[in-house]
Amino acid sequence: MSGDHSGFVAPSAADLAQTTALYSRHLFLQAKMTEYAGWLLPVQYAGIAAEHLAVRQRAGLFDVSHMGEILVSGREAAAFLNFLLPRDLSRIKPGQACYSPMCLPSGGTVDDLIVHPLDESRFLLVVNAANSAKDFEHIRACARQFPGVAVENLSSAYAQLALQGPDAAAILTRLGQKQKDGLAAWQDLPDLGQAVALRPYHFIYQEGPAGAGSMISRTGYTGEDGFEIYLEPAQADRTWQLLQEEGAVPCGLGARDSLRLEAGMPLYGHELGPDISPLEAGLQRFVALEKPEPGFIGQQALRLSLQPSPPSGALAGLRRLIGLRSAGRAIPRAGYPVLAGGRTVGQVTSGVYSPTFSQGIAIALVDTAADLESSEISVLVRDRQEPFMLNPLPFYKKPAK
Repeated sequence: MSGDHSGFVAPSAADLAQTTALYSRHLFLQAKMTEYAGWLLPVQYAGIAAEHLAVRQRAGLFDVSHMGEILVSGREAAAFLNFLLPRDLSRIKPGQACYSPMCLPSGGTVDDLIVHPLDESRFLLVVNAANSAKDFEHIRACARQFPGVAVENLSSAYAQLALQGPDAAAILTRLGQKQKDGLAAWQDLPDLGQAVALRPYHFIYQEGPAGAGSMISRTGYTGEDGFEIYLEPAQADRTWQLLQEEGAVPCGLGARDSLRLEAGMPLYGHELGPDISPLEAGLQRFVALEKPEPGFIGQQALRLSLQPSPPSGALAGLRRLIGLRSAGRAIPRAGYPVLAGGRTVGQVTSGVYSPTFSQGIAIALVDTAADLESSEISVLVRDRQEPFMLNPLPFYKKPAK
């Protein structure tokens, strides 16, 4: 093609990124925005540390509408998901949310997700934003072995808000009363009073006119009590306003990452990935290695990897995740080498400054054979060996009531 392109400016990654239904709200609140997984999202508002502590002490509000929602339905949907996922889903019932990794035949991790059984033949899967399209294609390809199973990507039909913190239930209770009194136009959401009564890892679902209903679950990614509100994008801004008016503090991705790290929760691309198995990531309790035929995808590879002498290339048995906290002022970052007795034994997968403990903390993937208990541990930070100490995972557990 010919022509003068001297005035052309190539679009930046941010210009090409998708935005959620709350994008204008974030700009109004003067959020600092960043590109993440193809989305333009708030990384912070008042500051990461302040938002982090707001969730630990009160309640924070996150826009997580970038997450993916995939519906698996049909008469063989339950059997298919029990084959697709390592978690034993045979006893899961409608209304009970279930966390599970999803594996490759090699035992590596495709993603980790939450399964929501809407009824006996419909299951809504919530997957990570960075993997949404890839997960959809993987699930659809695997489902070809199960006639009658349909796989639909409903991600564009949902906005998702996460309300997290010790005051989360009280905030929903107050809004539930307004809903009951007709002061809040939430006819499209489930009863908030019923939602507050949910046990952890349960949800309430309300059918929608276009097939994508609304839902409130009680799960979370911060280590605190909390709720996820799934609703149509057009309702997201008004719902955000009402929650904020009741005291929820707007929070960005920065606080979400430091909160989940303190709670020892894995992040795909860091503690999980195609080359990191759920067993290496410490997720054994979510892997039913003895699941009967037809088993699950990756089962054979994971079982072989636990043999005393794993075959070459096995993705488990040789590495494990550990927690580390700084003995000084160093802040660890992903990719930094971990040393024991001066020898490199692994690397940091995630590291942050912890606002709760006022020190650097990290999760690291290290050699199983490394002698960590009787060796001096250090992390190579900018070519300098900084002292660290072992710390059991999780770093943080919410106080018992």
